[in-house]
Amino acid sequence: MPILALGINHDSAPIEVRERVAFAPETMSGALGDARQALQCPELAILSTCNRTEIYGEVTRERLLRWLADYHRVPLEQLAGCSYSYSGEEAVRHMMRVACGLDSLVLGEPQILGQIKSAYAVARESGAVGSLLHSVFQQVFAVAKRVRTETAIGENPVSVAYAAVSLASRIFTDLGKQTALLIGAGETIELVARHLREQGVSKLIVANRTLNRAEQLAADFGAEPILLADIPDYLARADIVISSTASQLPILGKGAVETALKARRHSPMFMVDIAVPRDIEPQVNQLDDVYLYTVDDLRGVIDEGRRSREKAAEAAHEIVEQAAAEFMRQHRALEAVDTIRNFRQRAQSIGEAELARALQQLDKGGDPRRLLEQLARSLTNKLIHAPTVSLRRVTAEGDAERLRLAREIVGLDPESGDRESQD
Repeated sequence: MPILALGINHDSAPIEVRERVAFAPETMSGALGDARQALQCPELAILSTCNRTEIYGEVTRERLLRWLADYHRVPLEQLAGCSYSYSGEEAVRHMMRVACGLDSLVLGEPQILGQIKSAYAVARESGAVGSLLHSVFQQVFAVAKRVRTETAIGENPVSVAYAAVSLASRIFTDLGKQTALLIGAGETIELVARHLREQGVSKLIVANRTLNRAEQLAADFGAEPILLADIPDYLARADIVISSTASQLPILGKGAVETALKARRHSPMFMVDIAVPRDIEPQVNQLDDVYLYTVDDLRGVIDEGRRSREKAAEAAHEIVEQAAAEFMRQHRALEAVDTIRNFRQRAQSIGEAELARALQQLDKGGDPRRLLEQLARSLTNKLIHAPTVSLRRVTAEGDAERLRLAREIVGLDPESGDRESQD
């Protein structure tokens, strides 16, 4: 069975669906185990980001889609209507495109490669990576590196983090006077902090589930570290709130924001929720003095930077096309190894049996010349028996293309009209 890539992303489904099928990092290993057992699929990997959930493995679309629906308790019909799948070479090509950022909301964004490497590492640690997925992922990583090296797709600072800060700069005339609360301490929030610093924001608060990680990030940017539980005490100070955690439940609710607004005397708050599932309850957007944006709302800002990368993306597409085709050619060549080995072993077994029979007759005083002739005739008949039967069958069926291939395989002129194959 060829490799399958099945997914749901920012183009195929709204955030309301994407957040329902997202996998939290701490549940990934268990989900892989559940899927492998339910699907009887030894090799499987799951990629889950704010913009996509994708699963790779040797399994059919129907079975994998049903497992995903059952696991997340989402109606199968809903997932079927907003999912996509690729098989064989198309699946490999898709994985390469994703790793290169060619399928991202932010064209050419670099974070996705790290996320794919993480997905591979988790699957490998869970025992879900065999020879097929290992070879596919290694080729995917190599192509992504080549695209970064040979094209300019990653030169301009365009990312979800950059788009969030860019949008904030349009809301506030002077970002340097604002206080920003960053919820989470992962790579995306780190990028947000860096972009805010570049825009002159000096007052940063970093909130995280563990204080140690918040302190590490805060030290790099001169920020104030706090725990998630402390957010209500600090929220009123924040003009800008940007959140990106892996929480399965909202971090900020309407009530907490409403309380903060009263303390701020209804001074406006700008919020960007980059997380999937969402960190900020959608009802927060009902408040008059809050400007709440989700990752889907950033498309306009992102599209401006996208145009600067499109030319580089054309070169990247060519690299991916060539690499996917070459990988499948090599993969098919490897698949032939077992067939060739089995064919050789069968021929060797026949040869050894016939030689043993001839030597036995020779020990009994048989005529050497007659025995050699008999050995040659017997070997020829037994070695060509199976190909002869196949040639007669495809000829009788009138399948010209199969006959042409069969003649080529047995070493005859494919286009010749002679009847050597049936003698």
